[in-house]
Amino acid sequence: MDNIKDTVLEVVKSILPITIVITVLQFTLIWLPMETFLQFLIGVLFVGVGLILFLLGVNIGLLPVGEMIGAALPKTKKLWVIIFFGFLLGLVVTFAEPDVRVLSTQVEQVSAGAIPKSILILSVALGVGIFVALAMVRIIFNINIVYLLTVGYGLIFLLAAFTPQAYVPISFDSGGVTTGPLTVPFIMALGVGVASVMKGKSASSDGFGLIALASIGPILSVLLLGVIYG
Repeated sequence: MDNIKDTVLEVVKSILPITIVITVLQFTLIWLPMETFLQFLIGVLFVGVGLILFLLGVNIGLLPVGEMIGAALPKTKKLWVIIFFGFLLGLVVTFAEPDVRVLSTQVEQVSAGAIPKSILILSVALGVGIFVALAMVRIIFNINIVYLLTVGYGLIFLLAAFTPQAYVPISFDSGGVTTGPLTVPFIMALGVGVASVMKGKSASSDGFGLIALASIGPILSVLLLGVIYG
């Protein structure tokens, strides 16, 4: 019950400010049709209920399962198993990420189908999967994350020079949407789980940084997509 109460309060605190601001604007400046404003209020209610159910699902299911999987993989003592399933889980969780689907739909509409929705989702998912696998390698071999981030962003700026300009903002937005409400808790839990059971690793220092790496993958993959399509 405490978990439900805390989740409800968290959601109310999140959506109440924007609801108040829109309401004040409605009756002072913008004066939208009342039907539209009522639709907004109904939408706020649906969003609130949806967020409560979603966050409860994350806390009850995704986080514990992610940590358990992360803790179980090193016990196989097979490097390829940890890396492969890191890649696979990064791939499939991105397919389920709602933010990625919203972005891909809008890009397909704006580009009049020049950038297909399915291709963009696949590119983003592959980028996340590859870099989650790389994050597993970082944890196992204790590689300094600064080096990986430096090389990653160096490649991004290099590729951006050869990619059509239309793909550059899309690529950075793709990196942003992967840090959504589904991908972040699961991938972080996975990293913490792996680091927590490996000797000489700290869950607080080695288990984090996965999201920073995972956001680089989609940027690179969409830039490469621009090079190919461009």
